[in-house]
Amino acid sequence: MRRTAGKLADGREIIYFDDSAEAPPRTAVDTRDLPVTQPMSEVRLDPLTREWVALAAHRQTRTYKPPADLCPLCPSTPGRPTEIPEADYDVVVFENRFPSLAQNVLDVPSTVDGEPLFARAPGRGRCEVVCFTSDHNTSFGELSASRVRTVVDAWADRVEFLSGLPGVEQVFPFENRGEEIGVTLSHPHGQIYAYPFLTPRTERMLEAALEYYAAHGRPLFGDVLEAELRAGARVVEESAHWVAFVPAAARWPVEVVLAPRRQIADLAGLSSVERDDFASLYLNVLHRLDALYNRPLPYIAAWHQAPVNVGRDELWLHLQVFSVLRTADKLKYLAGSESGEAVWINDVTPEQIAERLRSR
Repeated sequence: MRRTAGKLADGREIIYFDDSAEAPPRTAVDTRDLPVTQPMSEVRLDPLTREWVALAAHRQTRTYKPPADLCPLCPSTPGRPTEIPEADYDVVVFENRFPSLAQNVLDVPSTVDGEPLFARAPGRGRCEVVCFTSDHNTSFGELSASRVRTVVDAWADRVEFLSGLPGVEQVFPFENRGEEIGVTLSHPHGQIYAYPFLTPRTERMLEAALEYYAAHGRPLFGDVLEAELRAGARVVEESAHWVAFVPAAARWPVEVVLAPRRQIADLAGLSSVERDDFASLYLNVLHRLDALYNRPLPYIAAWHQAPVNVGRDELWLHLQVFSVLRTADKLKYLAGSESGEAVWINDVTPEQIAERLRSR
């Protein structure tokens, strides 16, 4: 893989990750007349739940479902410059033009309305876009294994960099696929959020992991993985270094977890062999997912990693892939119980999910 960094017209960073050193040099210049933006992000703490909420009103004007010939993630062409100045690319990462979190946000008062109960802070972090391919009409599951390996290398590079930014506490790479998920740009891409706090899900997992490690001297996820392998009923596929399984308490009508066989804190810690092995296994899993309903499956692929400064030995890197599609033409809506009380009610058992995926 070859890495080339540059700048866009408004000063945002762009980084090209090429599959090989034989790729053309990345020297194209962004010719657009773009003003330097001033994100107005802030975070506020809900005193009742102790959960942070990000406020980013400037995102209301972001690009929304453009036609394919106006896609901002496609390569630039003569007379139509895009976010990627080059005429072609393999994998590219750049700072989001409409970020939820950014490094150059303005300071804000430490409270809302001067009330101590309502804590407030700048939304200081970073949001990046990861384009997996220059081909607008393909998907992650249609990439070659070598291209997926380049994507993994790009993820690892960005996790390491973002983890070192001032104030960043957690780095979250993810992909949203499909309009049912809420995707507004159909070009195959993902995002990476660098948060200035721990997310609620990570806090819960960290609390459970620390308690279990203190009692047993080993990672909780490792014992969960061993239990899933012993049972076998929910294992979808295995490789030398990874296991794909449906969690015993799966929330979603389609849900698969891909986990390495050894404890790793984050993507940057994966070995070269583990990265190659993941690429092959993940493509197999994605093919099974698309075959489930004989249509492209809308999904969210979420990388759960250890936070930057805590839980590095106790938490276990894993990828959670899940879908809101409960049949070929019916969605799982997060209604009263799920949205109001965060209590999931699944319409299918995890064992049924795993069996259906194994048969594809």
